Amino acid sequence: MLDEAVRTLKPTTPEEVRAILAEAGAAARHVEVIGAGTKRAIGALDRVDVVLSTQRLDRIVDYSPEELVLTVQPGVRMADLERLTAARGQMLAFEPPNWTRLLGARGEPTLGGVLAANLSGPRRIRAGAARDHFLGFEAVSGRGELFKAGGKVVKNVTGYDLMKLMAGSWGTLAVLTEVTVKVVPAPRTQVTLLLFGLADVKASEAMGLAMNTPHEVTGAAHLPSYAAHARPLKAQMPVTALRLEGFEASVAARAEALAALLKPFGRIEMLDVAHSREFWDQVREVDAFAGDPRPLWRLSLPPAVGWRGPHGLPGDALYDWAGGQAWLMTEEPAAKVRAVAAGLGGHALCLRGAAPAFGPRSGALGELQGRVKAAFDPLGVLNPGRMEGGG
Repeated sequence: MLDEAVRTLKPTTPEEVRAILAEAGAAARHVEVIGAGTKRAIGALDRVDVVLSTQRLDRIVDYSPEELVLTVQPGVRMADLERLTAARGQMLAFEPPNWTRLLGARGEPTLGGVLAANLSGPRRIRAGAARDHFLGFEAVSGRGELFKAGGKVVKNVTGYDLMKLMAGSWGTLAVLTEVTVKVVPAPRTQVTLLLFGLADVKASEAMGLAMNTPHEVTGAAHLPSYAAHARPLKAQMPVTALRLEGFEASVAARAEALAALLKPFGRIEMLDVAHSREFWDQVREVDAFAGDPRPLWRLSLPPAVGWRGPHGLPGDALYDWAGGQAWLMTEEPAAKVRAVAAGLGGHALCLRGAAPAFGPRSGALGELQGRVKAAFDPLGVLNPGRMEGGG
């Protein structure tokens, strides 16, 4: 339960962040770290004495379109960044989701929050995850120490790759005060090929086949009947979708070749640019499952066997990343969901429901996580308990 009465601090400089955390450490206070708070409900916290929001650390430090590099403070809103880069014909390649409708959240997501949670959209299968585009940062550790890592150039090979450590740490290791990310040219156009009526296993085969061609598929998703019936398709049967992006002539040629290759899987239709963008926005935001009261899980699985996860659990699913990310609404116990995911070589995150968001720490990986936490935040000041997990 989030205590809205807890005082919220909104520092405007890195030095103010450092002072807040140094004082918290000295007084044995626990600090909840948030951006805009749109993912605040993911991961239950232990006792919190103060909330630190990075919303007012919202300055654009440097944008070099020619160098494909963008440096900003973590509180910069994603919507503003998308407008800024789009004006120069560029974008963030990892297509970060907002999930505001999915989680029933208020506010506008920030880049710091996206990186802290390592959130990536459908294009991850081709472009990589958020952490792969995270070039450098400045942050304050739980010790109250200001430190830097990485750099402000794309080709940076010096020092430890702490960016991949911070990405996905959910604010438990340090508070980001400045971040540098790589941007890429936005594609001129896109189309989406749709296949209809495929069972999950056949859809997995089709997506796997498409991903192993030279046609550069940038989105591969499968919507079983429940998800396909939602907008924008409102289809009466399962839908499997494959996105192609780039220059017009290239996209047209690749679409024709891919459609010929997939013809044995059945009827194929094509979405034009506008409908394709709308469709992938819906997949990215998992809108088919927004507003449903059932517990919602994100299963990260090997794509070739991704369909097996939901098949081992009753509920409704949606598959992204060619099956590597399976969204599942199910009432099954958390321990069973996590066991099924682990049995397939993956893991599960509960985004909505009574179960702990993160699984319990265990084995060598759990020990390593504990040592990393102790190195950056030995007093347990930052987001206490958020990633500790449970059943």
